[in-house]
Amino acid sequence: MILRFASALLVPCVALVAVALYSPPATAQAPSSASSDWVVPRTPDGHPDLQGNWSSGTLTPFQRPEDQGPALAWEEVERLETRAGGRIERASRPSDPDRVAPPVGGDGSTGGAGNVGGYNGIYMDRGDRVAVVDGVPMSSLITDPSDGRVPARTPEAERWADEYRKFMDQFQQYDHPEVRPLGERCIVSFGRNIGPPMLPNGAYNNNYTIVQTADHVLIMSEMVHDARIIRIGDGPRLPPHVRPWMGDSWGHWEGDVLVVETTNINPVHRFRGNSAENMKVIERFSRIDEETILYEFTIDDPTVYTSQWGGKVPMKALHDRLYEYACHEGNYALSNILSGARYQESVGNEAANERD
Repeated sequence: MILRFASALLVPCVALVAVALYSPPATAQAPSSASSDWVVPRTPDGHPDLQGNWSSGTLTPFQRPEDQGPALAWEEVERLETRAGGRIERASRPSDPDRVAPPVGGDGSTGGAGNVGGYNGIYMDRGDRVAVVDGVPMSSLITDPSDGRVPARTPEAERWADEYRKFMDQFQQYDHPEVRPLGERCIVSFGRNIGPPMLPNGAYNNNYTIVQTADHVLIMSEMVHDARIIRIGDGPRLPPHVRPWMGDSWGHWEGDVLVVETTNINPVHRFRGNSAENMKVIERFSRIDEETILYEFTIDDPTVYTSQWGGKVPMKALHDRLYEYACHEGNYALSNILSGARYQESVGNEAANERD
């Protein structure tokens, strides 16, 4: 795993952590299972202990490529992980201080088209392993439906998306703060890290801290330091008009599995470009070995999707700390972006007046 330093030059903001050297694997990970003498750690109230730091970073894509089956061959896993290790090692080398400026529209490193002036890839941490569940290397995080892909949207959802596009077309990209993405505004995490559902973002900071009591579970994501509070029990749900950013989450235990149901998600907190106003998310957290929590999710929204769907994400133990995600509270990037846009507009207006 690569850990990151803060830099406003690569992405809007990143967490500040120490750098760890990466050693690419000589061979791919082998199938693993919990040790026969491993015992599930438990809290004083008797439930599995989910507490600690965890990471969902992975090489496994969210959706399955159309030419693949549900499982990868171990030879393919070795190829993918070795190639990723080499890419990470190359991207993490010190930059040449005498190199020329990166091309316009690129960042001069390993990705992030549109970011200009990134030093190198040391800031990125997508993950370096293929996700393995029940000893099977997965070709996608989506496991239901069987093709590993998001189901088609309903006609109603297609109409909503078209209306939303037409509404947004009346604005320029930098007209005002509300046009910018929620993650850029540091309201909720980039890429749906905190969810629900809680999904890796394919870039960096896919890390979590879980704190657990008898009647609450708190999950804090490193990305934008969101703190999600899940209440345990069957208490009164929020009324329909009260819609927090991460919704109203209630959990209960089914044996050793924590099951969480979330509704009342803020409609502005869209999921895959769609309104989440009517979305219900069912999540399952299972401590399957010393190093792994298996996270499972199901999306139920008949107003958007033609069928329910879901997937699995193994969350691996992170033997390191999570650090503050210092974002727009300190770097003022969004106000500077908007100020720059106003300046460009004023220059354009002056030029137009001179022509007249």
